[in-house]
Amino acid sequence: MTEGVLVLAGTPIGRPDDASPRLAQELAAADLVAAEDTRRLRRLVDDLGVTLSGRVQSYFEGNEHLRTEAIVTALESGQRVVLVTDAGMPSVSDPGFRLVSAAVARGVRVTCLPGPSAVLAALAVSGLPVDRFCFEGFLPRKGGERRRRLAELAEEPRTLVLFEAPHRTAATLHDLAATFGADRAGAVCRELTKTHEEVRRGPLGELATWADAGVRGEVTVVVAGAPPVEAVTDPETLAALVAREEAAGVPRKQAIPEVARRAGVPKRVVYDAVHKP
Repeated sequence: MTEGVLVLAGTPIGRPDDASPRLAQELAAADLVAAEDTRRLRRLVDDLGVTLSGRVQSYFEGNEHLRTEAIVTALESGQRVVLVTDAGMPSVSDPGFRLVSAAVARGVRVTCLPGPSAVLAALAVSGLPVDRFCFEGFLPRKGGERRRRLAELAEEPRTLVLFEAPHRTAATLHDLAATFGADRAGAVCRELTKTHEEVRRGPLGELATWADAGVRGEVTVVVAGAPPVEAVTDPETLAALVAREEAAGVPRKQAIPEVARRAGVPKRVVYDAVHKP
């Protein structure tokens, strides 16, 4: 029996001509193409001049739990399955992880067809350090949850990459400025590789003000890592650091030991700074 294989195929993030020749070959040869959006898949194959010989099936966040088992069964029967999402790499803030996990658990071969990446493209053009970075994906939608998550990331020394919906970009940038500091460097990369590509670079406070006018298109945000922290003992500075955590939605009981850890001082020192007469 022919060995089944799951191919995670990266698709263009904007320009169809960024697709590799191998993507066209894999789509044409697949027994089954699982697509996040079948209409977008049809547009892509038309742009690539590809005729699909296999079946096409939708596979998105809402039906992953229903269709994963059937796809794994097809793989076990020897079929070649190509998984594509709307743009970029499956599993990276897109459907795919559930299917990959199930396939690996059943001993099915999984391979990857590399393609354009919004994460790497944004890093490359951001003008920020890229030797070490972390990818956070989409932040929580609700403001309180988002600010709490940002408070956890505020001291991350690596460059940070985020995806964001255009209608939430301004709110996220304001939260970033409030939590990380308005002077922290950042970049907003919009519509990467497309006709209206735009990259805005500058301090987070300025980027937040710019975004208030409205942002359109696919958005990737890149933020500089936190600078090295020196030991802090000044009571006013310690109190200000706790106040910043509280403004980001962190309870005082949690903020005090966290600030103490970062400042390299005992919790009692921070407590006294906050509660001084």
